[in-house]
Amino acid sequence: MRFSRLLTGLTGIFMLCAHGAPVENYTEYLPTGTNLALIAQKIGATTPEIDYHSQQMALPASTLKVITALAALLQLGPDYRFSTTLESTGAINNGVLEGNLVARFGGDPTLTRQQLRNMVAGLRKQGVQRIAGNLLIDTSVFASHDKAPGWPWNDLTQCFSTPPGAAIVDRNCFSVSLYSASKPGDIAFIRVASYYPVHMFSQVRTLAKGSPDAQYCELDVVPGELNRFTLTGCMTQRADPLPLAFAIQDGASYAGAILKSELKQAGIEISGTLLRQTQPTVPGKILAQVYSAPLHDLLRIMLKKSDNMIADTVFRTIGHERFKVPGTWRAGSDAVRQILRQQAGIDLGNTIIVDGSGLSRHDLISPATMMQVLQYIGQHDQTLNFISMLPLAGVDGTLLYRAGLHEAGVDGKVSAKTGSLQGVYNLAGFMTTASGGHIAFVQYLSGYAVPPEDQKTRRIPLVRFESRLYKDIYQNN
Repeated sequence: MRFSRLLTGLTGIFMLCAHGAPVENYTEYLPTGTNLALIAQKIGATTPEIDYHSQQMALPASTLKVITALAALLQLGPDYRFSTTLESTGAINNGVLEGNLVARFGGDPTLTRQQLRNMVAGLRKQGVQRIAGNLLIDTSVFASHDKAPGWPWNDLTQCFSTPPGAAIVDRNCFSVSLYSASKPGDIAFIRVASYYPVHMFSQVRTLAKGSPDAQYCELDVVPGELNRFTLTGCMTQRADPLPLAFAIQDGASYAGAILKSELKQAGIEISGTLLRQTQPTVPGKILAQVYSAPLHDLLRIMLKKSDNMIADTVFRTIGHERFKVPGTWRAGSDAVRQILRQQAGIDLGNTIIVDGSGLSRHDLISPATMMQVLQYIGQHDQTLNFISMLPLAGVDGTLLYRAGLHEAGVDGKVSAKTGSLQGVYNLAGFMTTASGGHIAFVQYLSGYAVPPEDQKTRRIPLVRFESRLYKDIYQNN
Protein backbone atom coordinates (compact mmCIF):
# COMPACT_ATOMS: atom_id res chain seq x y z
CA MET A 1 0.00 0.00 0.00
CA ARG A 2 1.26 3.51 -0.87
CA PHE A 3 0.92 6.07 1.90
CA SER A 4 2.39 9.09 0.12
CA ARG A 5 0.44 11.87 -1.48
CA LEU A 6 0.77 15.46 -2.58
CA LEU A 7 -1.21 18.08 -0.68
CA THR A 8 -1.95 21.39 -2.33
CA GLY A 9 -2.86 24.80 -1.01
CA LEU A 10 0.27 25.57 1.00
CA THR A 11 -0.34 29.29 1.33
CA GLY A 12 -0.16 30.46 4.93
CA ILE A 13 1.47 27.26 6.27
CA PHE A 14 3.85 27.78 9.17
CA MET A 15 6.83 25.49 9.73
CA LEU A 16 6.48 22.97 12.50
CA CYS A 17 9.89 22.68 14.02
CA ALA A 18 13.14 24.40 14.63
CA HIS A 19 14.65 22.39 11.81
CA GLY A 20 11.93 23.67 9.46
CA ALA A 21 9.99 20.49 8.65
CA PRO A 22 6.80 21.38 6.76
CA VAL A 23 3.47 19.69 7.36
CA GLU A 24 3.96 17.58 4.22
CA ASN A 25 6.72 15.68 6.00
CA TYR A 26 4.01 14.23 8.25
CA THR A 27 1.08 13.87 5.86
CA GLU A 28 3.13 11.56 3.64
CA TYR A 29 2.44 8.82 6.19
CA LEU A 30 -1.33 9.07 5.71
CA PRO A 31 -3.38 7.05 3.21
CA THR A 32 -3.85 8.59 -0.21
CA GLY A 33 -6.73 11.05 -0.28
CA THR A 34 -6.81 11.82 3.43
CA ASN A 35 -7.89 15.36 4.32
CA LEU A 36 -6.06 17.25 7.05
CA ALA A 37 -6.78 20.60 8.70
CA LEU A 38 -4.43 21.51 11.54
CA ILE A 39 -3.64 24.41 13.85
CA ALA A 40 -1.39 24.78 16.91
CA GLN A 41 -1.05 27.95 18.95
CA LYS A 42 0.56 28.82 22.26
CA ILE A 43 -1.89 29.79 24.98
CA GLY A 44 -2.31 33.55 24.91
CA ALA A 45 -0.49 34.00 21.59
CA THR A 46 -2.10 36.00 18.80
CA THR A 47 -0.74 33.95 15.92
CA PRO A 48 -0.43 30.18 15.46
CA GLU A 49 2.76 28.14 15.36
CA ILE A 50 1.17 25.84 12.77
CA ASP A 51 -1.60 26.79 10.39
CA TYR A 52 -2.50 24.19 7.80
CA HIS A 53 -5.90 24.70 6.17
CA SER A 54 -7.19 25.95 9.53
CA GLN A 55 -10.21 27.64 7.89
CA GLN A 56 -11.31 24.38 6.26
CA MET A 57 -14.66 23.14 7.55
CA ALA A 58 -14.70 19.62 8.94
CA LEU A 59 -16.77 17.16 10.92
CA PRO A 60 -15.86 17.80 14.57
CA ALA A 61 -17.16 14.42 15.79
CA SER A 62 -16.78 14.20 19.56
CA THR A 63 -14.45 17.20 19.82
CA LEU A 64 -17.75 19.11 19.73
CA LYS A 65 -18.20 18.02 23.34
CA VAL A 66 -15.58 20.64 24.27
CA ILE A 67 -17.94 23.37 23.06
CA THR A 68 -20.92 21.73 24.78
CA ALA A 69 -19.02 21.55 28.07
CA LEU A 70 -17.86 25.15 27.93
CA ALA A 71 -21.34 26.48 27.14
CA ALA A 72 -22.79 24.36 29.94
CA LEU A 73 -20.34 25.71 32.51
CA LEU A 74 -21.02 29.29 31.44
CA GLN A 75 -24.81 28.91 31.37
CA LEU A 76 -25.61 26.36 34.07
CA GLY A 77 -22.58 26.57 36.34
CA PRO A 78 -20.47 23.70 37.74
CA ASP A 79 -22.90 22.99 40.59
CA TYR A 80 -26.03 22.57 38.45
CA ARG A 81 -27.89 19.30 39.11
CA PHE A 82 -30.58 17.50 37.16
CA SER A 83 -33.72 16.82 39.18
CA THR A 84 -36.36 14.07 39.10
CA THR A 85 -39.45 14.41 41.28
CA LEU A 86 -42.61 12.63 42.31
CA GLU A 87 -45.26 15.23 43.08
CA SER A 88 -48.99 15.73 43.40
CA THR A 89 -51.58 18.43 43.95
CA GLY A 90 -53.64 15.95 45.95
CA ALA A 91 -53.56 15.29 49.68
CA ILE A 92 -52.76 12.00 51.41
CA ASN A 93 -55.70 10.80 53.52
CA ASN A 94 -55.97 7.38 55.15
CA GLY A 95 -53.27 5.92 52.88
CA VAL A 96 -54.85 7.33 49.71
CA LEU A 97 -53.19 9.95 47.51
CA GLU A 98 -56.25 11.83 46.31
CA GLY A 99 -55.08 12.92 42.89
CA ASN A 100 -52.62 12.16 40.16
CA LEU A 101 -49.04 11.21 40.89
CA VAL A 102 -46.74 13.13 38.55
CA ALA A 103 -43.27 11.78 37.80
CA ARG A 104 -41.46 14.85 36.48
CA PHE A 105 -38.36 13.75 34.58
CA GLY A 106 -35.74 16.43 34.04
CA GLY A 107 -33.42 14.80 31.55
CA ASP A 108 -31.03 13.34 34.12
CA PRO A 109 -28.72 11.10 32.05
CA THR A 110 -27.55 9.23 35.14
CA LEU A 111 -30.88 8.35 36.77
CA THR A 112 -31.09 4.71 37.87
CA ARG A 113 -33.87 2.29 38.65
CA GLN A 114 -32.59 2.06 42.20
CA GLN A 115 -33.12 5.79 42.63
CA LEU A 116 -36.71 5.43 41.39
CA ARG A 117 -37.16 2.56 43.85
CA ASN A 118 -35.88 4.78 46.65
CA MET A 119 -38.32 7.51 45.69
CA VAL A 120 -41.21 5.04 45.73
CA ALA A 121 -40.04 3.86 49.15
CA GLY A 122 -40.29 7.49 50.24
CA LEU A 123 -43.94 7.52 49.18
CA ARG A 124 -44.59 4.38 51.20
CA LYS A 125 -43.01 5.96 54.27
CA GLN A 126 -45.46 8.85 53.93
CA GLY A 127 -48.27 6.34 54.18
CA VAL A 128 -49.29 6.14 50.52
CA GLN A 129 -50.96 2.81 49.78
CA ARG A 130 -53.16 3.81 46.87
CA ILE A 131 -53.11 6.49 44.18
CA ALA A 132 -56.67 7.54 43.42
CA GLY A 133 -55.68 9.21 40.14
CA ASN A 134 -53.40 8.50 37.22
CA LEU A 135 -49.66 8.06 37.01
CA LEU A 136 -48.40 10.87 34.75
CA ILE A 137 -44.96 10.71 33.12
CA ASP A 138 -44.06 14.37 32.61
CA THR A 139 -41.37 14.82 29.93
CA SER A 140 -42.19 18.43 29.13
CA VAL A 141 -38.67 19.67 29.90
CA PHE A 142 -37.76 18.60 26.34
CA ALA A 143 -39.79 18.81 23.15
CA SER A 144 -39.65 17.73 19.51
CA HIS A 145 -37.59 14.76 18.36
CA ASP A 146 -35.26 12.91 20.72
CA LYS A 147 -33.02 12.08 17.76
CA ALA A 148 -30.88 14.87 16.34
CA PRO A 149 -30.74 15.76 12.63
CA GLY A 150 -27.98 13.94 10.79
CA TRP A 151 -27.70 10.87 13.01
CA PRO A 152 -27.12 7.73 10.89
CA TRP A 153 -30.20 5.53 10.88
CA ASN A 154 -28.19 2.35 11.51
CA ASP A 155 -26.75 3.74 14.75
CA LEU A 156 -30.08 4.56 16.34
CA THR A 157 -30.55 1.20 18.06
CA GLN A 158 -26.96 1.17 19.36
CA CYS A 159 -26.53 2.12 23.01
CA PHE A 160 -23.87 4.73 22.23
CA SER A 161 -26.51 6.75 20.39
CA THR A 162 -29.51 6.16 22.65
CA PRO A 163 -32.07 8.95 22.07
CA PRO A 164 -31.47 11.50 24.87
CA GLY A 165 -35.03 12.05 26.04
CA ALA A 166 -36.27 13.62 29.25
CA ALA A 167 -36.94 10.22 30.84
CA ILE A 168 -33.81 8.08 31.13
CA VAL A 169 -33.42 5.08 33.42
CA ASP A 170 -30.15 3.12 33.56
CA ARG A 171 -29.03 4.90 30.39
CA ASN A 172 -32.03 3.51 28.47
CA CYS A 173 -29.98 0.56 27.32
CA PHE A 174 -30.97 -3.09 27.79
CA SER A 175 -29.25 -6.39 27.08
CA VAL A 176 -30.52 -9.69 25.68
CA SER A 177 -29.12 -13.13 24.87
CA LEU A 178 -29.64 -14.70 21.45
CA TYR A 179 -29.48 -18.50 21.31
CA SER A 180 -29.02 -20.37 18.06
CA ALA A 181 -31.45 -23.21 17.39
CA SER A 182 -30.25 -26.79 17.70
CA LYS A 183 -31.43 -27.53 14.16
CA PRO A 184 -30.16 -25.51 11.16
CA GLY A 185 -32.94 -23.59 9.49
CA ASP A 186 -34.93 -23.12 12.69
CA ILE A 187 -35.48 -19.74 14.33
CA ALA A 188 -33.05 -18.62 17.04
CA PHE A 189 -34.64 -17.59 20.33
CA ILE A 190 -34.14 -14.62 22.62
CA ARG A 191 -34.02 -14.33 26.38
CA VAL A 192 -34.68 -10.98 28.01
CA ALA A 193 -34.50 -10.38 31.75
CA SER A 194 -37.97 -9.82 33.19
CA TYR A 195 -37.00 -6.48 34.76
CA TYR A 196 -36.65 -4.90 31.30
CA PRO A 197 -40.11 -3.68 30.18
CA VAL A 198 -39.46 -4.42 26.53
CA HIS A 199 -40.73 -6.96 24.01
CA MET A 200 -38.29 -8.83 21.75
CA PHE A 201 -39.24 -11.04 18.84
CA SER A 202 -36.94 -13.25 16.80
CA GLN A 203 -37.06 -13.90 13.08
CA VAL A 204 -33.41 -14.96 13.05
CA ARG A 205 -32.63 -18.06 11.01
CA THR A 206 -30.00 -20.48 12.36
CA LEU A 207 -27.24 -21.52 9.94
CA ALA A 208 -25.13 -24.67 10.22
CA LYS A 209 -21.45 -24.23 10.99
CA GLY A 210 -19.51 -23.91 7.77
CA SER A 211 -22.57 -22.81 5.82
CA PRO A 212 -21.65 -20.91 2.63
CA ASP A 213 -24.23 -18.29 3.65
CA ALA A 214 -22.27 -17.44 6.80
CA GLN A 215 -19.96 -14.92 5.10
CA TYR A 216 -22.82 -12.54 4.50
CA CYS A 217 -24.92 -13.53 7.48
CA GLU A 218 -26.02 -10.39 9.32
CA LEU A 219 -28.31 -9.51 12.16
CA ASP A 220 -30.60 -6.53 12.15
CA VAL A 221 -33.01 -5.09 14.67
CA VAL A 222 -36.26 -3.38 13.74
CA PRO A 223 -37.68 -1.13 16.48
CA GLY A 224 -41.43 -0.72 16.83
CA GLU A 225 -43.79 1.24 19.04
CA LEU A 226 -43.75 0.97 22.83
CA ASN A 227 -40.27 -0.53 22.87
CA ARG A 228 -41.01 -3.57 20.75
CA PHE A 229 -38.04 -4.91 18.82
CA THR A 230 -37.76 -7.59 16.14
CA LEU A 231 -34.46 -9.27 15.36
CA THR A 232 -34.07 -10.40 11.77
CA GLY A 233 -31.36 -12.01 9.64
CA CYS A 234 -29.36 -15.08 10.50
CA MET A 235 -26.71 -16.46 12.83
CA THR A 236 -24.36 -19.42 12.73
CA GLN A 237 -24.83 -22.19 15.27
CA ARG A 238 -22.81 -21.60 18.43
CA ALA A 239 -22.54 -23.22 21.85
CA ASP A 240 -22.84 -20.00 23.85
CA PRO A 241 -25.53 -17.35 23.57
CA LEU A 242 -24.71 -14.18 21.68
CA PRO A 243 -24.91 -11.15 24.02
CA LEU A 244 -26.55 -8.09 22.49
CA ALA A 245 -27.54 -4.65 23.76
CA PHE A 246 -30.01 -2.16 22.30
CA ALA A 247 -31.09 1.42 22.84
CA ILE A 248 -34.56 2.18 24.14
CA GLN A 249 -36.45 4.23 21.56
CA ASP A 250 -39.33 5.40 23.76
CA GLY A 251 -37.90 6.66 27.03
CA ALA A 252 -41.20 7.85 28.51
CA SER A 253 -42.88 4.48 27.98
CA TYR A 254 -39.85 2.67 29.40
CA ALA A 255 -39.59 4.87 32.49
CA GLY A 256 -43.34 4.71 33.05
CA ALA A 257 -43.39 0.92 32.93
CA ILE A 258 -40.48 0.73 35.37
CA LEU A 259 -42.07 3.18 37.80
CA LYS A 260 -45.42 1.40 37.62
CA SER A 261 -43.65 -1.89 38.40
CA GLU A 262 -41.82 -0.35 41.36
CA LEU A 263 -45.06 1.04 42.77
CA LYS A 264 -46.66 -2.39 42.51
CA GLN A 265 -43.72 -4.08 44.21
CA ALA A 266 -43.95 -1.52 47.02
CA GLY A 267 -47.62 -2.40 47.50
CA ILE A 268 -48.96 0.89 46.15
CA GLU A 269 -52.07 0.50 44.01
CA ILE A 270 -52.90 2.81 41.10
CA SER A 271 -56.60 3.38 40.47
CA GLY A 272 -56.08 5.23 37.21
CA THR A 273 -53.88 4.63 34.21
CA LEU A 274 -50.34 5.31 33.08
CA LEU A 275 -50.25 8.41 30.88
CA ARG A 276 -47.56 10.42 29.12
CA GLN A 277 -47.62 14.17 29.65
CA THR A 278 -45.75 16.25 27.07
CA GLN A 279 -47.18 19.60 28.22
CA PRO A 280 -46.05 20.93 31.62
CA THR A 281 -48.23 19.79 34.50
CA VAL A 282 -49.24 22.12 37.31
CA PRO A 283 -46.50 22.02 39.95
CA GLY A 284 -47.56 20.06 42.99
CA LYS A 285 -46.17 19.23 46.39
CA ILE A 286 -42.89 17.33 45.99
CA LEU A 287 -43.28 13.96 47.67
CA ALA A 288 -39.91 12.54 46.63
CA GLN A 289 -36.93 13.94 44.78
CA VAL A 290 -33.53 12.85 43.57
CA TYR A 291 -30.67 14.89 42.13
CA SER A 292 -27.83 14.03 39.81
CA ALA A 293 -24.20 14.64 40.67
CA PRO A 294 -23.01 18.23 40.07
CA LEU A 295 -22.59 19.27 36.44
CA HIS A 296 -18.79 19.46 36.67
CA ASP A 297 -18.70 15.78 37.67
CA LEU A 298 -20.99 14.85 34.78
CA LEU A 299 -18.92 16.84 32.29
CA ARG A 300 -15.81 15.07 33.51
CA ILE A 301 -17.40 11.70 32.67
CA MET A 302 -18.69 13.10 29.39
CA LEU A 303 -15.26 14.27 28.26
CA LYS A 304 -13.16 11.42 29.65
CA LYS A 305 -15.41 8.68 28.26
CA SER A 306 -16.90 10.63 25.35
CA ASP A 307 -20.38 10.02 26.73
CA ASN A 308 -22.97 10.96 24.11
CA MET A 309 -25.97 10.65 26.42
CA ILE A 310 -24.64 13.24 28.86
CA ALA A 311 -23.54 15.54 26.04
CA ASP A 312 -26.92 15.62 24.33
CA THR A 313 -29.08 15.94 27.46
CA VAL A 314 -26.81 18.78 28.62
CA PHE A 315 -27.09 20.38 25.17
CA ARG A 316 -30.89 20.33 25.25
CA THR A 317 -30.89 21.54 28.86
CA ILE A 318 -28.75 24.54 27.91
CA GLY A 319 -31.47 25.59 25.45
CA HIS A 320 -34.18 24.98 28.04
CA GLU A 321 -32.48 27.04 30.73
CA ARG A 322 -31.30 29.83 28.42
CA PHE A 323 -34.60 30.53 26.70
CA LYS A 324 -37.04 29.11 29.28
CA VAL A 325 -38.63 26.87 26.65
CA PRO A 326 -38.73 23.09 26.29
CA GLY A 327 -35.27 21.89 25.29
CA THR A 328 -35.03 21.22 21.57
CA TRP A 329 -32.04 20.74 19.30
CA ARG A 330 -32.57 24.17 17.76
CA ALA A 331 -32.86 25.87 21.15
CA GLY A 332 -29.64 24.15 22.25
CA SER A 333 -27.82 25.24 19.12
CA ASP A 334 -28.97 28.87 19.36
CA ALA A 335 -28.16 28.98 23.07
CA VAL A 336 -24.63 27.63 22.64
CA ARG A 337 -23.89 30.17 19.92
CA GLN A 338 -25.30 33.04 22.01
CA ILE A 339 -23.56 32.00 25.22
CA LEU A 340 -20.13 31.72 23.64
CA ARG A 341 -20.50 35.07 21.89
CA GLN A 342 -21.85 37.02 24.85
CA GLN A 343 -19.93 35.41 27.72
CA ALA A 344 -16.66 34.32 26.10
CA GLY A 345 -16.31 36.60 23.08
CA ILE A 346 -16.21 33.59 20.74
CA ASP A 347 -17.80 34.04 17.33
CA LEU A 348 -18.76 30.66 15.87
CA GLY A 349 -19.32 32.24 12.46
CA ASN A 350 -20.51 29.71 9.88
CA THR A 351 -20.06 26.78 12.26
CA ILE A 352 -22.97 24.32 12.16
CA ILE A 353 -23.93 22.75 15.49
CA VAL A 354 -27.04 20.56 15.64
CA ASP A 355 -26.28 18.38 18.67
CA GLY A 356 -24.03 18.32 21.71
CA SER A 357 -22.26 15.02 21.14
CA GLY A 358 -20.92 15.40 17.61
CA LEU A 359 -22.71 12.27 16.40
CA SER A 360 -24.47 14.22 13.67
CA ARG A 361 -23.01 14.31 10.17
CA HIS A 362 -24.50 17.81 9.86
CA ASP A 363 -22.04 19.35 12.34
CA LEU A 364 -19.28 21.45 10.75
CA ILE A 365 -16.53 23.58 12.26
CA SER A 366 -13.05 24.76 11.32
CA PRO A 367 -9.90 24.22 13.40
CA ALA A 368 -9.49 28.01 13.62
CA THR A 369 -12.90 28.35 15.28
CA MET A 370 -12.22 25.50 17.68
CA MET A 371 -8.92 27.21 18.52
CA GLN A 372 -10.91 30.23 19.76
CA VAL A 373 -12.65 27.91 22.20
CA LEU A 374 -9.41 26.30 23.36
CA GLN A 375 -7.71 29.67 23.81
CA TYR A 376 -10.56 30.86 26.03
CA ILE A 377 -10.40 27.66 28.08
CA GLY A 378 -6.61 27.84 28.39
CA GLN A 379 -6.69 31.44 29.55
CA HIS A 380 -9.54 30.92 32.05
CA ASP A 381 -8.80 27.45 33.33
CA GLN A 382 -8.16 28.58 36.90
CA THR A 383 -11.84 29.49 37.06
CA LEU A 384 -13.24 26.82 34.76
CA ASN A 385 -11.15 23.84 35.94
CA PHE A 386 -11.74 22.48 32.46
CA ILE A 387 -8.47 20.93 31.27
CA SER A 388 -8.44 18.40 34.12
CA MET A 389 -11.73 17.01 32.76
CA LEU A 390 -10.15 16.06 29.43
CA PRO A 391 -8.62 12.63 28.75
CA LEU A 392 -4.92 12.55 29.63
CA ALA A 393 -2.65 10.73 27.17
CA GLY A 394 -1.52 7.34 28.45
CA VAL A 395 -3.43 7.83 31.71
CA ASP A 396 -7.20 7.74 31.29
CA GLY A 397 -10.27 8.17 29.13
CA THR A 398 -10.18 7.86 25.37
CA LEU A 399 -6.45 8.76 25.30
CA LEU A 400 -5.40 5.87 27.52
CA TYR A 401 -4.26 3.79 24.54
CA ARG A 402 -3.69 6.42 21.83
CA ALA A 403 -0.68 4.75 20.24
CA GLY A 404 0.50 7.75 18.25
CA LEU A 405 0.78 9.93 21.35
CA HIS A 406 2.45 7.13 23.29
CA GLU A 407 5.09 6.68 20.61
CA ALA A 408 5.56 10.46 20.51
CA GLY A 409 6.58 10.31 24.16
CA VAL A 410 3.87 12.69 25.34
CA ASP A 411 2.02 10.46 27.80
CA GLY A 412 0.92 12.69 30.66
CA LYS A 413 1.67 15.78 28.57
CA VAL A 414 -1.44 15.96 26.37
CA SER A 415 -4.98 16.62 27.59
CA ALA A 416 -7.33 16.43 24.62
CA LYS A 417 -10.72 15.38 23.35
CA THR A 418 -10.83 12.71 20.70
CA GLY A 419 -13.36 12.64 17.88
CA SER A 420 -13.94 9.51 15.83
CA LEU A 421 -16.44 8.64 13.11
CA GLN A 422 -16.08 6.47 10.03
CA GLY A 423 -12.88 7.76 8.40
CA VAL A 424 -12.47 10.56 10.96
CA TYR A 425 -9.67 10.82 13.55
CA ASN A 426 -9.72 14.15 15.40
CA LEU A 427 -7.94 15.61 18.39
CA ALA A 428 -8.46 18.96 20.12
CA GLY A 429 -6.75 19.97 23.30
CA PHE A 430 -3.60 21.05 25.08
CA MET A 431 0.04 20.02 25.40
CA THR A 432 2.70 20.89 27.95
CA THR A 433 5.84 21.02 25.82
CA ALA A 434 9.39 19.96 26.70
CA SER A 435 10.26 23.59 27.51
CA GLY A 436 7.34 23.83 29.93
CA GLY A 437 5.21 25.89 27.57
CA HIS A 438 1.52 25.37 26.93
CA ILE A 439 0.14 25.00 23.44
CA ALA A 440 -3.35 24.29 22.14
CA PHE A 441 -3.89 22.25 18.99
CA VAL A 442 -6.69 21.04 16.73
CA GLN A 443 -6.29 18.11 14.35
CA TYR A 444 -9.20 17.46 12.01
CA LEU A 445 -8.44 14.43 9.88
CA SER A 446 -11.07 12.96 7.57
CA GLY A 447 -11.40 10.86 4.45
CA TYR A 448 -9.11 8.30 6.06
CA ALA A 449 -9.52 5.01 4.16
CA VAL A 450 -7.38 1.97 3.43
CA PRO A 451 -7.91 -0.97 1.02
CA PRO A 452 -9.87 -3.97 2.34
CA GLU A 453 -6.71 -6.07 2.61
CA ASP A 454 -5.21 -3.52 5.03
CA GLN A 455 -8.18 -3.28 7.40
CA LYS A 456 -6.45 -5.16 10.22
CA THR A 457 -3.57 -2.68 10.20
CA ARG A 458 -5.56 0.40 9.17
CA ARG A 459 -4.37 2.52 12.11
CA ILE A 460 -0.66 2.11 11.41
CA PRO A 461 -0.50 5.16 9.11
CA LEU A 462 -2.36 7.21 11.74
CA VAL A 463 0.07 6.13 14.45
CA ARG A 464 3.07 7.06 12.31
CA PHE A 465 1.58 10.44 11.45
CA GLU A 466 0.62 11.36 15.02
CA SER A 467 3.80 10.04 16.63
CA ARG A 468 6.06 12.14 14.42
CA LEU A 469 3.86 15.24 14.42
CA TYR A 470 3.32 15.46 18.17
CA LYS A 471 6.88 14.50 19.02
CA ASP A 472 8.12 17.47 17.03
CA ILE A 473 5.52 19.84 18.48
CA TYR A 474 6.51 18.69 21.97
CA GLN A 475 10.26 19.07 21.41
CA ASN A 476 10.26 22.31 19.43
CA ASN A 477 7.80 24.59 21.21
